[in-house]
Amino acid sequence: MADAQSRPSVLIIGGLGFIGRFLTRYMHENKLASEVRIVDKQLPQLAWLAPEFEEACAAQFIQGDMSRDYTAEKVFTREDGSSWDYVFNCGGDNRFSQDNEIYKQRSLQLSVTAAKEAAKRGVKCWVELSSGAVYKAEREPRKESDKLKPWVRLAKYKLEAEQELEKIEGLNLVILRLANVYGPYCSKVIGTMLCMARVYAYLGEEMKWLWTKDLRTHTVHVLDVAKALWHAADWYANGKKNWDEEALGKTPIFNIVDHGDTNQGSMQAHISKIFNIKTSFHGTIVSQFAKMNLNSAVDEENDELLHPWGQLLTEAKITRPGPINPYLEHELVRDSDLSLDGSRFEEVTSFTYEVPEVTEESLREMIESYERLNWWPPIDLDARAEESTTS
Repeated sequence: MADAQSRPSVLIIGGLGFIGRFLTRYMHENKLASEVRIVDKQLPQLAWLAPEFEEACAAQFIQGDMSRDYTAEKVFTREDGSSWDYVFNCGGDNRFSQDNEIYKQRSLQLSVTAAKEAAKRGVKCWVELSSGAVYKAEREPRKESDKLKPWVRLAKYKLEAEQELEKIEGLNLVILRLANVYGPYCSKVIGTMLCMARVYAYLGEEMKWLWTKDLRTHTVHVLDVAKALWHAADWYANGKKNWDEEALGKTPIFNIVDHGDTNQGSMQAHISKIFNIKTSFHGTIVSQFAKMNLNSAVDEENDELLHPWGQLLTEAKITRPGPINPYLEHELVRDSDLSLDGSRFEEVTSFTYEVPEVTEESLREMIESYERLNWWPPIDLDARAEESTTS
């Protein structure tokens, strides 16, 4: 560990978001930075911060919209006139199924405006978070050089941001394309699945999945994402060892994904065991019908799940529900593989993953995190597991 003066100074855009807060805590616990500044559109009091993040996120905080030139200039300005060493862009609107204009302003424009300011200030490394859904969906894991064809709207604008940033002269850029990020307090994708399972356990009904067990839904734990962000910046600022620009391109681009080859079948098995509910897959005919009428099929599923979820919250006297719920996003319910090859990042930068795959234990840790903040309608999972073994 370097002494305080030699450590890099860090700016985190979107530092109160799901990934941003874990990155902030990772740096704080490992004493990696000499100074940290967080900028976010929301206030810490409204960000659903768990107690373990409060000390780390009590760093310099500025509320602001980094898509605006004035805010970007203000945030990048330091008292001593120096520039930030590392900038991590964890910001933007990362919700699914939003309008084009929302992504243009809150994600694309934010990235471009802030990155131009970073280039002007001579930042040593800008780490841009992107999406693994920028590739053409295929069962075979996608490599960084494979065909690009975003299959969700968010990924379309993530890719456009990548391309615009690569045009900015003087920007020291690294791009990380993420698989489905999960972990404690996660409210998306896997968090949604857990909420759905909670409702099916409450109703005593079978949880059925569209498509097949082989559909790839690749994952990465948020702790490994935080570690990878810092690792990428440090690797870049210290000379980009093993990066062959002629063979790999000017801008380092890396897929960030665990080794688990996560698919619907493995997730189904974990969820069935945790909640002691029957799970299965709809047959080919039902799945094909759903594909032709996807929006109405998803709307029907949401109608069937949201009402009992509300009942569960009422029965548990949860008056301030957290950001989790069983609402299915239309864009994500499609027969498209999220399948990534992450070997380049490990081979080039010598990165190692702490959480190699999704496990039943890691999903239980997510549920326990919801319980700690009173987001989760209580259920005795241990008793249900015992019932499963004795039945």
